[in-house]
Amino acid sequence: MSAGVVALAEIGDKTQFLALFLAARFRAPVPVICGILTATLVNHFAAGAVGTLLAATIGPALMRYLLAASFCATALWMLIPDRPLAAGARPARFGAYGTSAISFFLLEIGDKTQIATVALAARYHALVAVVAGTTLGMMLADVPVVLLGEAAAKRLPLRWAHRAAAAAFIVLALLVLFGVQL
Repeated sequence: MSAGVVALAEIGDKTQFLALFLAARFRAPVPVICGILTATLVNHFAAGAVGTLLAATIGPALMRYLLAASFCATALWMLIPDRPLAAGARPARFGAYGTSAISFFLLEIGDKTQIATVALAARYHALVAVVAGTTLGMMLADVPVVLLGEAAAKRLPLRWAHRAAAAAFIVLALLVLFGVQL
């Protein structure tokens, strides 16, 4: 569930545009992919820990409504596509790996996929599984962009991907509200 929802949410996201930019800038896919993986693991582990902590400290009834609200908010947010990054920046100070890790980590703070990770960890009470799933989802969406570059990015059906991700978050919200266990 975590991998699928985050993979859909990542399509057309600003961090996917960053992956495209880094791939074009460095033309070194392995260090860029490793930087993205490192940043995602650290960022999503922190987000998952917050979700797990919230689930442990908030009562089940309130948590159910907060989760449903967060999934609905993320669904609405999915319908507002991110814009591509400006091409004028020159991120070369830390090399391909360092620049990818640092910039991905910073850009992911407060992003849809990070908020989704908080909510999914709170929902499923399985920190490692959620972080593994959300990280896999990020990699499923970003690695092809790094490897195939601009040609892949231009072919992605962004409008439909955003709508599918929004629908998935609405379904999650409804399942949580009605107490359905997945």
